[in-house]
Amino acid sequence: MGWVMLALVGAAAFGLLALFGAPRALWSFGAAALMLGATGYALQAKPGLAGAPAASKAAAVDDEGVARMRKLRGAMFGQFTSLDTAFFPADALIRTGNPDSAARMMLGAVRQQPQNAALWTWLGMTLVEADQGTMSPAAGLAFRRATTLAPKHPGPFFFYGMAQARVGQPEAAIPLLMRAYQLTPERAEYRGDIAGALTRARMLAAMRAQAAQRPAE
Repeated sequence: MGWVMLALVGAAAFGLLALFGAPRALWSFGAAALMLGATGYALQAKPGLAGAPAASKAAAVDDEGVARMRKLRGAMFGQFTSLDTAFFPADALIRTGNPDSAARMMLGAVRQQPQNAALWTWLGMTLVEADQGTMSPAAGLAFRRATTLAPKHPGPFFFYGMAQARVGQPEAAIPLLMRAYQLTPERAEYRGDIAGALTRARMLAAMRAQAAQRPAE
């Protein structure tokens, strides 16, 4: 039972990292903490439990995280609007492994509607995908343009924060997610999602800070 609980804890921890799409470098922090717990338990018992179920659960959480991001996009920017003519094809291209084409499509969309903050926001998201999980100058520019165009809308700040967390910069994500939370109406259905994202960003930032404080071996 002890190993089962440890596996569940591990699945939950790595599920959080997968939900953010965090770089593998951050996964090592969580792995180190879990290994310490596993070592302590192994000194008292020797049950065996394969690690494959935990990995499968993490992958499932990752898929759920992608779907949730799209759902939140609809909740924040509207559903069944003209924006879907750009969003949906870009989503399909990313799912089929063509993020570069998705980014080019979104770039064309912002050229047609250069004052649309939602399109600039999703251009930033697709550029992060196309750049393999890094925040390129172009992606940063797209997000900043979105926040400038809609300084009172939580959407651009939220997705900018999520992108920062995904590229391994939870410290940069925290103020953006805090701003998104402050701008969100109390009765908005996605307010809890923003609060949860902020909590996860703080957890990742704390993990990084702890790792940085460890003495070099």
